[in-house]
Amino acid sequence: MAHASADSVLSPGDQRLVAALQCDGRVSAERAAQVLGVSPATVRRRLHALIGDGVVRVVVSPVARPRGGGAAGALFLRIRVLRGKLDTIVAALAARDDIPFIDVTTSGDEIFAVARTEPGSRDPLVFRQLPSTQAVTALESATILHVFRVVSEWRHQVLSPAERAALDPAAAPPPEGAASPGPYGIEADAVEEALLDALAPDARLPAAALATRTGLPESTVRRRLARLAAQGRLVTQVLVDPRALGLAIEAKLLLHVAPDHLAAAGRALADHPAVHGAFATSGPSNLHAAAYFTDLAALYGFLSRDLTGLGITHVETAIVSRAVKRTPALAHPAVG
Repeated sequence: MAHASADSVLSPGDQRLVAALQCDGRVSAERAAQVLGVSPATVRRRLHALIGDGVVRVVVSPVARPRGGGAAGALFLRIRVLRGKLDTIVAALAARDDIPFIDVTTSGDEIFAVARTEPGSRDPLVFRQLPSTQAVTALESATILHVFRVVSEWRHQVLSPAERAALDPAAAPPPEGAASPGPYGIEADAVEEALLDALAPDARLPAAALATRTGLPESTVRRRLARLAAQGRLVTQVLVDPRALGLAIEAKLLLHVAPDHLAAAGRALADHPAVHGAFATSGPSNLHAAAYFTDLAALYGFLSRDLTGLGITHVETAIVSRAVKRTPALAHPAVG
């Protein structure tokens, strides 16, 4: 299992290990080895290399699915700027805590971003700061109305359905009448929130380390982690450059869908193996999606075949040239 350089692709074995982590970010070496058909020593060695080299990070998802499918407080921004001013505007946006995601497209003058905001508010960034910036030539914003898929739910398609099912730790729904929603869009009490906060930058921290960081007994940590995982409330995300998985193309899709087809089209996109994000939004493009592809031919096939019959009346496609910001930061392949 070789590791990737900045312009190479992970070996098939390493890609399968990444996919196993997508199913269960805290999967043990023994369990991964059993399902993947390799030795535990191989799994430990490759995990140490992938994580140690910065190729892969496993975190608690900052955009775990909100309760009820909603995503109140998030805006999609599409910003066009004067040529020559792109880097300046990107740097200013990247410095803001309320902007967790920024992508630059291949057009050379276009930025896609996500902004956190209060639902229905006159957000200063959208209403005053960006419009008054002379380098900004156009600004579109759309409120996320419903979440069909978030990136933590996307799975690299290198495992069989049986392998994915064997790795899935969720066994039961969250209990009725649980505590109020926590910062990660799930139900959590104070102890669970403390564990999730400690796990946020590194979801594979062992129970002993978590006990030290939180001041909780290790037995309590193990019991609570097991309950969170079994109930599907420990939502992890694998951060890895998609190019290391052989997915060289990322596309943003802005879709116009007839209202009576919107829900069905959103679900169909969420079920598509290439799509890592799908959202119903305000505005004329009432369905936004993001997807990974091996090459432009695969993107063309998706547009010409897979979007037919969904009630889509218009599609605008933007290809991402650079993923500027992810919160937490995206893992990148190490050189060497």
